[in-house]
Amino acid sequence: MRDAICDFIEYLRNVKKASYNTEVSYSRDLKKMANYLESQGITTIEQVNTTNLNSYMLHLEREQLSPATVSRSIAAIHAFFQYEMQNGRVKSDPSAGLTPPKVERKIPEIMSVQEVDLLMRQPDEKSPKGIRDKAMLELLYATGIRVSELIHLKLTELNLQMGYIACRESGKERIVPFGSAAKKALERYVKEARNILLGVHESEYLFVNCSGTPMSRQGFWKILKGYAKSAGITTDITPHTLRHSFAAHLLQNGADLRSVQEMLGHSDISTTQMYLNVGVYKIRDVYNRAHPRK
Repeated sequence: MRDAICDFIEYLRNVKKASYNTEVSYSRDLKKMANYLESQGITTIEQVNTTNLNSYMLHLEREQLSPATVSRSIAAIHAFFQYEMQNGRVKSDPSAGLTPPKVERKIPEIMSVQEVDLLMRQPDEKSPKGIRDKAMLELLYATGIRVSELIHLKLTELNLQMGYIACRESGKERIVPFGSAAKKALERYVKEARNILLGVHESEYLFVNCSGTPMSRQGFWKILKGYAKSAGITTDITPHTLRHSFAAHLLQNGADLRSVQEMLGHSDISTTQMYLNVGVYKIRDVYNRAHPRK
């Protein structure tokens, strides 16, 4: 079974061009399933039936995993057995009857415009590192891109003259514009700081760390946390908070839903629609906490 899982992950990587995060999460979920089935004496995919998988779902429930985690695991199992059917290794899909639990969509954490402005003022622009950090923060908020897209952005994918970036992930490309604040910060970073940070090194990536190597997710996360703390922002700020804030602020200021969907790279517009309701949810939350007869 484990060889079949490895073969499937290779298919996701080389044929489907799945994102790195999808590849890692599917691999983890399927190996966890294999561990459980092997503990029940099931070692090949031909032995797996619906009863086995329903038993595994009960096992996940006993572990008190979140509905979102269980749903992701079911998605991985569905995709795996569909692949096995297409390749003729199993005659029917034992996962067909699995239904994901209802996942309650959380209200995204949104920063106020004042908090964003305060955050942007934190980097010390007298140093190459501060100039770089300012450019990264401005670009993240200006475009709403994911942190994985930010750190993998190549210098050739930045068009300063026209004011846009080309984001390429999972074999897809989208063009996202940015405004004057981000353009000014990026111009200064490219002209004044990037070569200093690179030193004797070379890199195709736009953002590099102090040793001239590409910025990591963990490195940027640490940078953002530090600036949020120095700005006195008490809410838990993550790179995705800036993405949420980008979308909510655009919609609140009259941007159309389809354009925001395209800039965010959402395949389903219902994912983008949740930002329309952020204001309503906040009002409701205030009401529920304050009204004596809520």
